Amino acid sequence: MAGYVLAQLKVTDPEQFAKYGVQVPATIEKFGGRYLVRGGDMAALEGEPFAPRVVVIEFDSVEAARRWYDSEDYAPLAKLRQSASEGRLVIIEGYQS
Repeated sequence: MAGYVLAQLKVTDPEQFAKYGVQVPATIEKFGGRYLVRGGDMAALEGEPFAPRVVVIEFDSVEAARRWYDSEDYAPLAKLRQSASEGRLVIIEGYQS
């Protein structure tokens, strides 16, 4: 079953976040992930809108998503993202119909 990383972010340092944005795709691909959503226009239909930037990354499994997040490849980039933004990241198990 697929695993998804969902990020809701408010970028606080665009220059530093841009450095993160250039480097992170290679780490995601290395662990078999792919972007489904990477920013873009958003419109709230009900309730309060999410953080200004929403990212959804699909991996083959929750375990693959966790391997990416916990990897030595991603660790310095996570610190860069954390220094340049505020927000939340979660791993969500996909639905099998």
